[in-house]
Amino acid sequence: MKFLHCADAHLDSPLRGLERYDGAPAAQIRGATRQAFERVIDLAISEQVDFVLIAGDIYDGDWKDYNTGLYFAARMSKLREADIRVFIIHGNHDAASQITKSLRLPDNVRVLSDREPESIRLDDLGVVIHGQGFSKRTLAENISEHYPPASQDFYNIGMLHTSATGRPGHETYAPCNVEDLLEKGYDYWALGHVHAREVLHQEPWIVFPGNLQGRHIRETGPKGPSLVTVEEGHVPSVEHHDTDVLRWCLCEVDASGISDVDGVIDCIRTAIAAEVSRSEGRLLAVRVQVSGACAAHTALVADPHKWTAEVRSAATDLGDVWIEKVKFQTSLKVDLKAMLQRDDPLGRLVSAIHELDKKPELLDELASELDDLQRKLPAELRPGDSLLGDAVARHEVLEEVRQILLPRLLSIQTTR
Repeated sequence: MKFLHCADAHLDSPLRGLERYDGAPAAQIRGATRQAFERVIDLAISEQVDFVLIAGDIYDGDWKDYNTGLYFAARMSKLREADIRVFIIHGNHDAASQITKSLRLPDNVRVLSDREPESIRLDDLGVVIHGQGFSKRTLAENISEHYPPASQDFYNIGMLHTSATGRPGHETYAPCNVEDLLEKGYDYWALGHVHAREVLHQEPWIVFPGNLQGRHIRETGPKGPSLVTVEEGHVPSVEHHDTDVLRWCLCEVDASGISDVDGVIDCIRTAIAAEVSRSEGRLLAVRVQVSGACAAHTALVADPHKWTAEVRSAATDLGDVWIEKVKFQTSLKVDLKAMLQRDDPLGRLVSAIHELDKKPELLDELASELDDLQRKLPAELRPGDSLLGDAVARHEVLEEVRQILLPRLLSIQTTR
C-alpha cells in the first residue's frame, strides 16, 4: 500500500507586498502554489497511490471568487479518474468559519468532521483514518486527546493540523506533544500546519511534510509532500518529493578579509552560482546576506544601492535567478577597543555610541525626541513609522550608525 501525505498548499496565496520589489517575477510567484499542487497530483497518479491525505490549509483563507475552488475540484476529479481517494481535514486557514463559499467536490473526496474526531474505515485496504478539522480559525485545545484508540487489526492513521509543542513563525493551534500522539497507538500520524519538513518520531512515524511551495524568504529550501510505503503493516520508508517550482534561498556570504568590493561581488556571484546548481532548474529567489570584517566595508555601506545593483547584474547570466534583497552586514576592520581609549573627538564619539549600547534608556529618550520632531514635519514628509521603532530596531540602527559613520570619519581623518 502507498499513500501521499501533504499539507499547507495555500492555493492562490495573495503574497501581498511583492510590488515593493523592483523586478519581482510577481506572476510566477503568485502562480507557484497552483503549479506545485499540480505536481502533487501528477506524483500521486504516477506512483499509483491508494489515497491522498491533505492535513489542512488547502486554501489561504476565504476565496476572492470561485476560481480557487473550481481549480481544486478539477484536480480532485483528475484523481477520481485515476481511482485515487482523498481525505481532508480543515486547518486554521481553511476552517469552516473562514471559507464563506463552497462547491460540491467529487465523490472520491471525504472531508472529515470539524466538530469531533471522525474515523473512516477502508475495509478493502485494512485502514482506518482518524481526524478532526478546524471549525474556526483559532483552536487552543489539544483535540488529539479526544481521538479514539487504534482499531485492532487495522492500519491506523491519524490526521491532525497542529503546532505540536510550538514552532517559530507558527501560531499555537491544537497543541500537543509526541507522547499524546503515541498514546493512541496509531501506525502513522499525518500532521499539517508547520511549513518546514520535520519527522517527530519513527516507528510509528509522526511527520510534518512541510508546505508544497515556499511563499517568501522565511520558507527556504525544497518543499513537497511525503510518499509513504506500507509493507505488512510497517513503514520501511517515508520519501519526501520536491514539488516546488520556485525556491527561496538565503545565500550567506562571509566577506572576512576581502580587500575590495570587486572581490566581494565575485564571492557573492560564486555563492549564488552554487545555489543555482542545487535548484535543479527552478526559478531561484535569493536573499544575499554579506557579513564579516573586511576592508571593503566602507565602500559597501557608503553606497549600498549601487552594490546591490552590481550583485543583481552579476547574477544575470547565472540562470533563472531573482535577487530578492541584498543585506550588507559587514563590519569595519578596526580595533574598536583601541578607539574607545583615544582622547580625541573620534574617540569621544565612539565612547558616546558605546554608552548608548550600555544604557538603552538614553536611546529611548532620543527616539522620543525624534518622534516629536517627526510629528512637526509636514504630512508629506513624514515617513509614517517611528524613526527608531522598537528596542530591537533601535539596536540595529545603532549598529548601522557605528558601521557607516566610523569608516567615513576615519577616511576623512586619513586624508588630512
